Amino acid sequence: MPTRSLRPLAYAAVTAVVSTGLLVLAIGQGWLGPDVGRGANFCEAARDGWVKQPANSFSNLGFVVAGLLVAWRAGRRDQLGEVLPLHPPLATAYGCVVVFLGPASAAMHATQAKRGGDFDMLSMYLVASFAAAYSLMRWVRQGRVLFTQLFLLFVAACELIGLYDGEVPVVDFAGNVAFAALLLTAVVLEVRLWLRAGRAPAPVPRTDLRWGAASLGAILVAFAIWNVTKSLWCDPHSLLQGHAAWHLLDAASAYFLFRLWASEKTADISRLDSIR
Repeated sequence: MPTRSLRPLAYAAVTAVVSTGLLVLAIGQGWLGPDVGRGANFCEAARDGWVKQPANSFSNLGFVVAGLLVAWRAGRRDQLGEVLPLHPPLATAYGCVVVFLGPASAAMHATQAKRGGDFDMLSMYLVASFAAAYSLMRWVRQGRVLFTQLFLLFVAACELIGLYDGEVPVVDFAGNVAFAALLLTAVVLEVRLWLRAGRAPAPVPRTDLRWGAASLGAILVAFAIWNVTKSLWCDPHSLLQGHAAWHLLDAASAYFLFRLWASEKTADISRLDSIR
């Protein structure tokens, strides 16, 4: 029976404890700065006390759970397909990135501070850059060195684009445009990788695209809810918030994306061809 390594889960758990602990300290000590209304456009009214937007803050626990699930699965090599095991640190790193999304996003909603908003955007850049870099690395058949270079380049580009402080229609901020562009890049590349594997003269690893469809579907539904509930169907004092649903669906999307990568193996080809 295959053994399970607890090291990926340990790294993700440490990320959760340290980032959450630092967030609690930052809120208590005021390190993130004053309330400037950052994130106030997501319907939920600011409360008195430590946590300004409780629903939009605590819903970010979904990312912590999703990241821990990724790390738990990463501990079993036989559950990672045939491609991810060739790059052992990446599954663990992705789990840690997803975990970090939770406290980083909560930093904005709990404080409505500018620095909190900066952490929220950084976490989005990290996960989108990871997805785009991992897809592009596989598309050009390179390894972790290229992945690292692309990842850092994409994050830096997002930060530069995010410096534009003008309002952008539909998505509000320029940084959200960069985030969406990277995710779109990952979607296009994953579909093209799947198609290329199907046309290959010899069997090559191929993903189960249904996990990709689940990931894309979850984030599209989340985006629709995100937009509609900013103005329509908005009850500022309710704990049932559309933006909280956005967080939970995005967490599910991040987990499904990992399952897509972990499904990449030669054995999937005949089964997937039968449903094309």
